[in-house]
Amino acid sequence: MRRPIITILTDFGTKDHYVASMKGVILGIDPRCHLVDISHEVSPHDIEEGAFILLNVYSCFPKGTIHLAVVDPGVGGPRKPLLIATENYFFIGADNGLFSFVLRKEKVKQTIALTNERYFLPSLTSTFHGRDLFAPVAGHLSLGVEPKAFGKAVDKWKTLRFRDPVENRGKLTGEVFHVDAFGNLISNIGEKQLSRFAENYPIVVKAGHATVHGLRKGYWEGKKGEAIALIGSGGFLELSIREGNASRRLRVEKGDPVEVISVRP
Repeated sequence: MRRPIITILTDFGTKDHYVASMKGVILGIDPRCHLVDISHEVSPHDIEEGAFILLNVYSCFPKGTIHLAVVDPGVGGPRKPLLIATENYFFIGADNGLFSFVLRKEKVKQTIALTNERYFLPSLTSTFHGRDLFAPVAGHLSLGVEPKAFGKAVDKWKTLRFRDPVENRGKLTGEVFHVDAFGNLISNIGEKQLSRFAENYPIVVKAGHATVHGLRKGYWEGKKGEAIALIGSGGFLELSIREGNASRRLRVEKGDPVEVISVRP
């Protein structure tokens, strides 16, 4: 029998005890679990960044994986703790929009508001639901407890708006949606939309003070220190500096505009 897989995504960092506490709780319930760290370096309280990172990784895991994600600035407040079962995966976390982007791709089968305290730690604090509530639910779920046992079914959850690029007068305007650890500027312009817009004509990409002509196949095609545009591994248009930091060099940050022009005769 395959070991259950639980991934963990947080904004906790690794300096403190928080992540290890969650893992300890899970393993105390189900020692068979294979725990995988997605990231603990989500910018503090940045739900949208957490949602984007999860979008890019969740489907790499086998069917049945439990994705435990805690970016929860409203911990202890009125937001609901949720367990969402889709056709392929389980998602556990706060109802604050963190699962918005993955649920655009996944078909939801069941959504449960976590209310059954039998599956929480005995002392539920108001500041650490990651350890006291979400981790034990993940552990019990990995043992085969049915989702409906954890609480009441709900049919609504909070969503973040994915800001779609806008086409106007021969320009496609999006924005920097994520800056990764290398300083690459990942936009919200998807490969399919870019292809439809360009129609096989050459393109020019602009962001900050950079103007980049055409797309490269990979980072290796750029000269060291050169700004290049390419389709990244997540399927989005990105700007990069070969062996450099595009965000710092181009002075472009998350939320700044990215403009694409299709050069036609």
